[in-house]
Amino acid sequence: MHESQFVDDDEEYIYFNVVNAYCKHGHICSKKQLTYCNPINLDYGYTPIPNFAEQGKHRATADPVIVTYKGDYYLFSTNQWGYWWSSDMYNWKFVSKNFLRPEHKVYDDLCAPSVWVQGDTMLVFGSTYSKNFPIWMSTDPKNNEWKEAVHEFEIGGWDPAHFVDDDGKLYMYNGSSNSYPLYGIELNRKTFDPIGTRKELLLLNPERYGWQRFGEYLDNTFLDPFMEGAWVTKHNSKYYLQYGAPGTEFSGYADGVAVGPTPLGPFEHQSNPFSWKPGGFARGAGHGATYQDKWKNYWHVSTIAISVKNNFERRLGIWPAGFDNDDVMYMDAAFGDYPHYLPTEAQYHLKSGFTGWMLLNYNKPVAVSSTLGSYYANNAVDESIKTYWSAKTGNKGEWIQTDLGGVSTVNAVQINYADQDAEFLGKRQDIYHQYKLWYSTDGVKWKILKDKGTNKTDVPHDYIELEQLG
Repeated sequence: MHESQFVDDDEEYIYFNVVNAYCKHGHICSKKQLTYCNPINLDYGYTPIPNFAEQGKHRATADPVIVTYKGDYYLFSTNQWGYWWSSDMYNWKFVSKNFLRPEHKVYDDLCAPSVWVQGDTMLVFGSTYSKNFPIWMSTDPKNNEWKEAVHEFEIGGWDPAHFVDDDGKLYMYNGSSNSYPLYGIELNRKTFDPIGTRKELLLLNPERYGWQRFGEYLDNTFLDPFMEGAWVTKHNSKYYLQYGAPGTEFSGYADGVAVGPTPLGPFEHQSNPFSWKPGGFARGAGHGATYQDKWKNYWHVSTIAISVKNNFERRLGIWPAGFDNDDVMYMDAAFGDYPHYLPTEAQYHLKSGFTGWMLLNYNKPVAVSSTLGSYYANNAVDESIKTYWSAKTGNKGEWIQTDLGGVSTVNAVQINYADQDAEFLGKRQDIYHQYKLWYSTDGVKWKILKDKGTNKTDVPHDYIELEQLG
């Protein structure tokens, strides 16, 4: 069993017809997690923008950055009113922080943020076309200790990214448009003042590179494609300028890359996107950032499209990445929404971390306690993130049962909650999911597999790696 979607309720009992749940570890759900599964199980905030919620209030974020800092991972993304940190890339702890000042009359708290490490300091800057946003700095982000590095960053920049080269020089990249290019400029690393003027770096070329064409079917019927979300990685003295295209709401949302000899180019397109996932449950892998884990393995974090209640309804995913023997940059999205092993050592990413565990309840029979409107039971097992089953209520006693069709080995369960009749905007830290997971060989006698009836955490994409039942 892998992907199922359920309504987000205070308490909901969910029943699965799961039998002989075995894996290669000890007793049920007691050891450290060894695998992960996209979308990342974060307590995503709801969109804070009222006109983005006219078709229903919903969770939304995008444009993620992960940086490794003092042995931990820090994840920032659009409009979360804070950020997360993790020691293992699985358990993410939210830190509440408002990066807007009282005079900033906008909803976009850290929209498409830039995050970088400069010396012993983490710095953060959010998208803006104005000059009055600060650059924030911290040497203790785990404990939410921040101050302004500069009160106003004069030149601003939408979809910014900052890059510190090996020689200590600091550069900023920005741009989000279907008309204008990505830009780059060197900054004074102490004052953050610009050195010279912005340089035009890169434009899309959809006539030559078909994946850059706008639309779900790359048909360019109503808009030119967008280029956004710059990010730079240095490898073997080459600079890899990464960018998102052609549009965040499409399955083909991807990150392309262009390679150059200096931080400001000239850059030459790598023909195919290096981060691309147009099929499966979690679709889209654009506007992200590349980082290294504790063992210097490369990873790419990026945006997953849902785009049902609004074009900007999105989630996040992490994917193995790296450079092959010819210095071609890649991201491995094969079975990218199935369980993969977490990093524990230096590894060769061209050798897949996929566990081999397959989806067991795809289009299998489903029974439910009730159904709300056309949110039918079979939507829970159709492997589409755009559809879901909803019970009529969020009351105790609602349930869903999925029949695997036979005795099966079950290594993990992922429960993906959708947003049905949510009543709030923005970040909430007082909501949670509660359920009980049962298994049976005959649908009559049931045994508990996982009890989260007293859970007090917000787990919209809960992923449970099972251990051998005793």
